[in-house]
Amino acid sequence: MLLWLTDYLSQFLPAFGVFQYLTFRTMVSAGTAMFLSLTLGPMLIRKLSSHQIGEVVREDGPSSHQSKAGTPTMGGALIVVVILTTTILWGDLGSRYVLIVLSVTLAFGAIGWIDDYVKISRSTAGHGLSAKWKYFFQSVFGFAAAVVLYRTASSAVDTALIVPFFKAISIPLGTFGFIFVGYLIIVGMSNAVNLTDGLDGLAIMPTVIVSAALGLIAYLVGNIEFSTYLQIPYVPGAGELSVFCGALIGAGLGFLWFNAYPAQIFMGDTGSLALGSAIGTVGVMVRHEIVLLIMGGLFVLEAFSVIVQVTAFKLTGKRVFRMAPIHHHFELKGWPEPKIIVRFWIITLMLVMLGLSTLKLR
Repeated sequence: MLLWLTDYLSQFLPAFGVFQYLTFRTMVSAGTAMFLSLTLGPMLIRKLSSHQIGEVVREDGPSSHQSKAGTPTMGGALIVVVILTTTILWGDLGSRYVLIVLSVTLAFGAIGWIDDYVKISRSTAGHGLSAKWKYFFQSVFGFAAAVVLYRTASSAVDTALIVPFFKAISIPLGTFGFIFVGYLIIVGMSNAVNLTDGLDGLAIMPTVIVSAALGLIAYLVGNIEFSTYLQIPYVPGAGELSVFCGALIGAGLGFLWFNAYPAQIFMGDTGSLALGSAIGTVGVMVRHEIVLLIMGGLFVLEAFSVIVQVTAFKLTGKRVFRMAPIHHHFELKGWPEPKIIVRFWIITLMLVMLGLSTLKLR
């Protein structure tokens, strides 16, 4: 919106031309989103507290979590609104990539909001939307996003699977392959971030770090000179996603100010489902799905620990971990919550550096 305005004003005052630079708009987007989050955060916390919209702690969870009961939740609504507002302000709304990722983020955020609302209204943790209905709606929107991306693809590279570390390997996925991979990444990452969101600030900071890396990748693949130099796929128009990633970074850091241990507010499924679907969608758009799985390895680990735990218990009647997702395992081993959080942040940072190294090591 403001991009169009500044473009018009640049005819009269050339200084406004700086807003045409993608890097500048990305930084402004991050700053705007962070300002909005820090400004609106306290008001949202007071509003949620006054309406007694607080976290309902599971009885079968770690006993240390009982003290978190009543902490305002559904704070993810702030993140989603700020991301949408900021991207609309500074992004190019003529970009199909921007419109698709905004739609997916809003759709998954709505699923999470309904789930959180049902939990709170029933005052029973774990009794929101049934897993069947939640997965159904996630599948509908994830499948729709994958289909739209395939139908709007402009070249063969837009539907090929790029393999890290190997310059010459590009696997054509075809119609069903692309839609399946896209669906799997979007829905899978959404649920993985949701499972990670179990400790104060545990999910939001890794999401911010991964988003920063995705923003860089989006800028590089959207620039023909950089993509040619690095021998990565050139995806025309994908650079505009860096503005969206900037908005996510700013909104996430602003939210972390209040979500840091001890948290004043939780994002709930509203935030975790939306953020997970957002980074999954961007990963698909920039054709770096495998790199996303590397950089988001923490999310993959959290989801995998749940799969292993459930499978092992059904087959043998025994548990592999003391509790899943795996961050609860370390809690029950006696690790202080802040130590788990910071160490998981460090792991994410290392994985992101590994993922980014694949851009050159091909």
